[in-house]
Amino acid sequence: MTKTDLAEKVAQEIGLSRQTAEEAVNVFFATIKQALAAGEGVELRGFGSFRFRQRRGRLGRNPRTSSLVKVPAKKVLYFKPSKLLKDLINKQ
Repeated sequence: MTKTDLAEKVAQEIGLSRQTAEEAVNVFFATIKQALAAGEGVELRGFGSFRFRQRRGRLGRNPRTSSLVKVPAKKVLYFKPSKLLKDLINKQ
């Protein structure tokens, strides 16, 4: 399902125009992006949560030259599905 498909589904379910539903979906995703960019986690009850994990720096290897390369520490975004979503997926 794409963002356009999602907007069409919202328009059908709520009875909004397609353009209004698309704007609502865009605002929803923009709000999530802003929260994540600010370093906040996002929790959507019944769906899941987006959180950050800190990954330590390490030594990696360049596969082409086999030389050691220092990989810096970084934050990694991950998604943890809710129990309800896990149960729904595993039920099928």
